[in-house]
Amino acid sequence: MFDWKWDFAWEILPRLITATGNTLLAAGAGYAIALVLGLFLAIAQRTPYRGVTFVVRELVEFIRSTPLLLQIFFIFYVGPQIGIRLSPWMSGMMAIGLHYACYLSEVYRGGIDSVPKGQWEAAIALNMTAVQKYRRVIIPQAIPSALAGMGNYLVGIFKDTPMLSVIGVAELIHTANAIGSEHYRFLEPFTMVGIIFLAISLPAAGLIRLVEGRVRRKLGLN
Repeated sequence: MFDWKWDFAWEILPRLITATGNTLLAAGAGYAIALVLGLFLAIAQRTPYRGVTFVVRELVEFIRSTPLLLQIFFIFYVGPQIGIRLSPWMSGMMAIGLHYACYLSEVYRGGIDSVPKGQWEAAIALNMTAVQKYRRVIIPQAIPSALAGMGNYLVGIFKDTPMLSVIGVAELIHTANAIGSEHYRFLEPFTMVGIIFLAISLPAAGLIRLVEGRVRRKLGLN
């Protein structure tokens, strides 16, 4: 039988709310990095320079094929040995951003590949530069097709932020574990963390589907 104590739950709630803010900040910052860097990686794989394309493609595959946890450890613990010293927060943001940028680059690449060939030819015929071509023609048409994948990875990042606890980032799991160790009670903090994750992840997933549906209907893609 569970020995749930409501007074203890209410006592630790403010700490968990603060940790929730840290978790959302970590997820948001990591996702922002991934969005921008992922787009650059996707475009870099379409350059006419085969050497650049090869290096970027292999880098993306390498990062996608190794665990996020290993990348967090590498940046935080190995980085100082090569002169890169980052705080736990910065290390976590960089690891999450880089890891998910590689996944988002594939999402972007799929969206870019879905743009009709005629649109590419039209941009060339108008004598657009590479930047103009992508900014004005290709990316606006590629993003709607990529929205579903982009949204899924946002939720994925949020659920992966507990990995940052291994380097001392005070997100939800780290805080719940600290509370449990202090009071020798783990039922309430970890149960509440699970509820918080559900309360954020499920509405976020529904909102992403709603936005995707509206964008696709607006563009006449449904």
